[in-house]
Amino acid sequence: MSPSEKVKSPRAWQAVLACLWGFGVACEGLAAVEFALIAPVMITLYFGMTELTDAFTANTKVTSVASTAGDLLAQEKSVCNTEMNDVFAALSSLMYPYPLNQMQIVLSSLVDAGGGTVRVAWSDAQNAGPRAVGSIVAVPAGLVGAGGSVVLAEVTYSYSSPAGKLIVGTIPLTDKFYLRPRRTQQITRTVNVC
Repeated sequence: MSPSEKVKSPRAWQAVLACLWGFGVACEGLAAVEFALIAPVMITLYFGMTELTDAFTANTKVTSVASTAGDLLAQEKSVCNTEMNDVFAALSSLMYPYPLNQMQIVLSSLVDAGGGTVRVAWSDAQNAGPRAVGSIVAVPAGLVGAGGSVVLAEVTYSYSSPAGKLIVGTIPLTDKFYLRPRRTQQITRTVNVC
């Protein structure tokens, strides 16, 4: 029988089909192949979600620091150096376990200057420069009434991921809060020790 006759015989085709059928139903290496294809995607998703969750947690802490800063100052009639240092120490503890050297806090008292303008009465800062006294600040309309004031707490945090795989570089997280003084029309700032 010649080679061309062997290929044309039904038994040869049956052997080829049986071989292909056996290959199609074989499951011995299927799980390993599926794992090899899916594992990199799943690992990337896991670490990506870990980094995103960490970034959202840092952003929540920045909002908490800004809110707490405004709330602590709005309860006072007057603030001295010692009290301001205590406020900054309390705010720094809220950012734990994130590095504190990347957080900038600016606390200011804004007063009505007449004619719809608002000026800085005093300002203090940690890891940043305070606002210039007397400088004009744009605030939402109707926030500061005639003869009134508000406390402005601004927090900026330069977030960098501990893993640095998905989020590369730093992301500036910022928040600001305006709060009216609760016990006085305007909070005064003294430089002496309380």
